[in-house]
Amino acid sequence: MELGAARRAVLAAVRGTCAADLPRLLHWMRNTNDFDELVVSNNDVVLKNIAEDLRSHLPIEAMFDSEHQAIQKIHQHPLPMIHVDAFLYDDDFVDSLCEEGKMSRSYCTECGSYKTASLEFISHSFSLMELKFLYQHVLPDLTGKVVVDVGSRLGAVLFAGYLYSSASQLYGVEMNADFCQLQEMMVTKYQFIDRIKVVHADICTQASLLQKADVVVMNNVFEYFLDRQEQARAWEFIACNVRKRGSLLVTVPSLRESISKLQTDIQLSQWVEEMQLNYDVYMEKDVDREALEQIHLYKIL
Repeated sequence: MELGAARRAVLAAVRGTCAADLPRLLHWMRNTNDFDELVVSNNDVVLKNIAEDLRSHLPIEAMFDSEHQAIQKIHQHPLPMIHVDAFLYDDDFVDSLCEEGKMSRSYCTECGSYKTASLEFISHSFSLMELKFLYQHVLPDLTGKVVVDVGSRLGAVLFAGYLYSSASQLYGVEMNADFCQLQEMMVTKYQFIDRIKVVHADICTQASLLQKADVVVMNNVFEYFLDRQEQARAWEFIACNVRKRGSLLVTVPSLRESISKLQTDIQLSQWVEEMQLNYDVYMEKDVDREALEQIHLYKIL
């Protein structure tokens, strides 16, 4: 139905409402959330299209054989765990894959029995909801600012930053060549090249980039990709170079959790101040509040 015909149909429905119910109908139309699901922004559609493109270039687990350390750590986990990339697969998509037999949410604790337990899912990417929360509710206006995503992987933080913020430059630092290639493909296809740059490097070689950053994003960045000694070295490097006063650091999980099991000389109270976030901005029942609460924001002192 074209716009003109739709308008006429709506007006006809309103005019056909009995006089006693008309005030309540108009009040409902002005205040209801029932139309929200029909109003999907163009930026949301673009991100979903990017996710679809990326899925076509990746296995279901969204991991490359070149990720030796991460694959090994997942296999060594005490309970069965699988990687399900939250940017590529939302809960509805996972449900459809389970129905098709391509994925499972549970495993058998005793082969041949009915005893099953839930599989643990891990993601190294933000979901669409988490990305919107990050740029629309966690971070301030980024006009003229430089954003650096440490371990940019599929580029979700970069693409969302391009679409949902006015950041002047978005840098993704990724040490895996396969993921860099995928990001570059999307940057070219969706014409993001004017504001996004993918850097194929170890973050510990990017001191100058970290020093000029206004926002640094770190989502599950070291634990599954480096051994304990390398993690400690990387965090020391971050703490030494992310020093611009007033700049912002976003981490998942919290800094305290990330470095608590490592031997470092980092004094959090002398480096950062944690900023309080409002995790209640989304009231829908299907919002994963637990995932949002894993996002922490810090201001550099």
